[in-house]
Amino acid sequence: MIGRLQGQLVEKQAPEILVDVNGVGYEVLVPMTTLYQLPEVGGRVTLSIHFAVSENSQALYGFYDKKDRELFRTLIKVSGVGPKMALAILSGMETDELVSCVMGDKVSALVKVPGVGKKTAERLIIELRDKLKTWQVAHSPLADMEAASQPAVADNTSDIVSEAESALVSLGYKPVEASKMVANVLMANTVTRSEELIRLSLRSLSLA
Repeated sequence: MIGRLQGQLVEKQAPEILVDVNGVGYEVLVPMTTLYQLPEVGGRVTLSIHFAVSENSQALYGFYDKKDRELFRTLIKVSGVGPKMALAILSGMETDELVSCVMGDKVSALVKVPGVGKKTAERLIIELRDKLKTWQVAHSPLADMEAASQPAVADNTSDIVSEAESALVSLGYKPVEASKMVANVLMANTVTRSEELIRLSLRSLSLA
């Protein structure tokens, strides 16, 4: 079983990346919270891996932080939640934010994730509440990144928009929803990277 990958980041097309490990390319699905922390293509990466096997497929899910993998594994044990939905949940909110939603019975925040209806959100809260009681909620480094980042002018906006919309659709949002999310963000911000546009789009939902 593959539990860890370390190598060169060859491709990055959210939510999938390609990591070269000694000449072997591994396709890995990552949540947006991990994607934000990855280096540019060509950089070195180390990921904690969950290897998912089903009747029809095999897939690698990668996480920058081990606690994100732990929470992913906890999520997929909930009835009705598969790897794809778990990936969407962890893409829509940071780990500590999800724990806060569960412990605070915030159904309205969870149903904003594509594929998560009210019943699924309620099931997540019921089944995860006891499992997450001892979870240590810490200040996320992403919050520091968010506070430090400043909007900048982009000279390749069309490419950034296309990449961001494609990533949101792959997470389960409808094309019209993805376009609207991106457009709303661009009305208030100018960004230089697709990862930043995706993050702001997803953040706008959680804050709505």
